[in-house]
Amino acid sequence: MLNRRYILLTVDTEALQGRASSNHVQRLVWGEYAGGTAGVREMCRIGSEFGAKHVFFVDLCATWGMQEQMLDVVRWLDQQGQDVQLHTHPETLPKVFWDQFGLSSRPRMMNEYQNKERAEFILRHFGALISDITGKAILAHRAGSFRWNSHTMRALQSVGIPLSFNQSMRAALLGRCPLGRGDCLPYAWSNGTIEVPVTERFTPGMSDAKPDRWSSLTYPESSYFQYGSRPTTFWKDPLWSLPKVSVVLMHSWSLLDLDENGHFQYTNDRLLEGYRLFLQRVVKDYDVITTADFLDLQARGKIRLSRTVNLEQVETQV
Repeated sequence: MLNRRYILLTVDTEALQGRASSNHVQRLVWGEYAGGTAGVREMCRIGSEFGAKHVFFVDLCATWGMQEQMLDVVRWLDQQGQDVQLHTHPETLPKVFWDQFGLSSRPRMMNEYQNKERAEFILRHFGALISDITGKAILAHRAGSFRWNSHTMRALQSVGIPLSFNQSMRAALLGRCPLGRGDCLPYAWSNGTIEVPVTERFTPGMSDAKPDRWSSLTYPESSYFQYGSRPTTFWKDPLWSLPKVSVVLMHSWSLLDLDENGHFQYTNDRLLEGYRLFLQRVVKDYDVITTADFLDLQARGKIRLSRTVNLEQVETQV
């Protein structure tokens, strides 16, 4: 049936320095605090209540010194039948990491890479660490902060990763990635890589203080995508108004609150219970799918790509 609607619940699973005061994997991924726990285990448990699997994009770069802890996360997620894919923040890797492979630590950001070989190295190295545990090929990649360029797309083709979740209009507005289209629909690159953009909404600016902005479909919801997980909000934007294929963007710390120091902290179960309400609404309007489901549906013509984009169109934005 061509009128079915699909949604992917993607979770950037990372333990970036500065997001917690200490014990970054324990705090930012497992969500463990003295007062309570709200992390990836709780996300999976709530998803299971509704028969929904998440797509966990796991970053092993920012936890280079805590890699075994993050690999334990990969192992647990895979044992739970979750969809584990590749997320990369290579700008966080220390110089000693690059030295051991005889490579320069510059440029740091993936959108600044000048050849696909450097991107290939990152994808192969960290993808293999995940695949060695799951026994599955990597099907999808998302760069940290949506930092990518045409070399990233060519590297994905070279290493056999068919799906890119790298396009974001919000990131493009910040100069972090080549421009796409605001329809947020999946499309193909000319080399065969399939782009699955995050679902976003444009809000025109009203003044210098409130400029144009794109906001992501996320949880906790942004002020432009309100789904009623808080008592004061209501259904301003029903899910049926979103694209046929939608992508929710979350983080492993999405069920936690920020404290006055900008660190994530467990306060109570408010966001956890709100996520249950969010998913209860999602499954009424959408089939929740994984990356493997997406590829199968696309191959069978159930998901149609909106267009093909020639990579040469973004060469000047490298």
